[in-house]
Amino acid sequence: MEISKAAEKALILLKSRICNPNFVFSALSDKPDSNYSKLKFLLSSSVTESCNNSVLLLGPRGCGKIPVLELVLQDLQSEHPESISVVRLNGILHSDYNYALKEIARQLCLEHDLEFSKMDADQLLEKRVRSRFSHRKLLFLPPSKQDIQILLEHILSLPADSSFPHDYVVEFNQKIRCILGDQRFKAILMKLSDADSSVNNLLSFLFRSICKMDMKESRFLSIKNFETASKSIHQQPKRESLQDCSILEHYILVCMKRLETKKQNSYNFNSVMKEYKDIHDAFPIYVTHYERDRCLMAFEHLEQRGLISFEDVRGQNPSVQFRSVKLLVSSHQLQESLNANSSGIPGKIRTLLMS
Repeated sequence: MEISKAAEKALILLKSRICNPNFVFSALSDKPDSNYSKLKFLLSSSVTESCNNSVLLLGPRGCGKIPVLELVLQDLQSEHPESISVVRLNGILHSDYNYALKEIARQLCLEHDLEFSKMDADQLLEKRVRSRFSHRKLLFLPPSKQDIQILLEHILSLPADSSFPHDYVVEFNQKIRCILGDQRFKAILMKLSDADSSVNNLLSFLFRSICKMDMKESRFLSIKNFETASKSIHQQPKRESLQDCSILEHYILVCMKRLETKKQNSYNFNSVMKEYKDIHDAFPIYVTHYERDRCLMAFEHLEQRGLISFEDVRGQNPSVQFRSVKLLVSSHQLQESLNANSSGIPGKIRTLLMS
């Protein structure tokens, strides 16, 4: 197998791994203190010892609750194929006991090829059954540094016992180990974790990184691939916020960028309004006049979107008009947004960034 085909196959393999939650979380399933081990012990005891167990899985979106549960159920169903029936309920759809119990009966009848009847099954249960919970909880915390290292090696390393050329696998895995030990990569991971420490965010970052793998020359992953992916992730929210900005908000951003170009390191809303007035007076045909109160509302809206921020402490200068402010958007991002809104923003305003 030539190296180009090996690289294409490696790229496909890595993408499929990231998109397969069972593969991702299986890396942590062998740890005795993992949520997988705890959950499997509870559910397997329900099967083998007829224990009445219940457990509540807690954790933020993307931390792995559903993938771990699915992995446990998959393993238990393979180990006890005749002893397990899985019933899935949705709290939004099955909002009370009547709907829930009827859905349980429907799914069980469907799985075991039984005839489903709409008799009021909930009335046949004892009242104490409804409140029998053991109040167990499993808290899904963000992965530790050790867990992240295990996941990265598990996902990014090529298997030695495969159809890949041996020399390519050795070199590919060696480069991955160098990347994982690189201080620049560790800094990228720390920045990524500060923004969102969920496993889902990590997988999204890895997917973006491997998609930037050089398929023409080196045909290996490099630290540059991860740096580029990191930049695109952190810039994306700004682009999305800019897309929804009004014409007036774009005017304000242009004024702020012009103040920075003039080396005016400290400025506030009043300074921005003076710059806006100067532009309007110079190009009254092109620049729409907006009342000051409306401009102030747009200014505050930009701060809420995270496109600008105040530099001082709110208690020191309670008035928004006098608080020092800074722009959180680059010239390139602002120019892209202006070009994307060319139908509503005059070309003269777009060229002001360059003047």
